[in-house]
Formats: sequence, C-alpha cells, structure tokens
Amino acid sequence: MAQIKIKQIKSRINCPEVQKRTLDALGLHKMNRVVVKENTPDVMGMVNKVRHLVEVTNA
Repeated sequence: MAQIKIKQIKSRINCPEVQKRTLDALGLHKMNRVVVKENTPDVMGMVNKVRHLVEVTNA
C-alpha cells in the first residue's frame, strides 16, 4: 500500500485533549517532526481530525 508523510506544522498548545491524543497516536510529539505511515482509512481518519495542525504529502 502507498505511504504518506505527515508533518506537524502548527503547535498543539490550546488544542483539545482529543487532538493531542491523536497527534500522539500518529507519533507526532514536537513541531516539524515527520512520520511515514501507510495510507489506510484509519490513519486518514486521524489525519482528518487534526488536518489544521499537519501537512500530508506522498512518500
């Protein structure tokens, strides 16, 4: 399956706890960190929840 790169571009300060947990589940703990994940419906659902905090590109 295809892979995607997810980069945190905005801070998690003042975000709801649900969004902070979602960033943690994606493996994003600090700004400008990049993780590579499989492009599955589960991962895309998490990305959609925090789409204003992350940037997604194809790996």
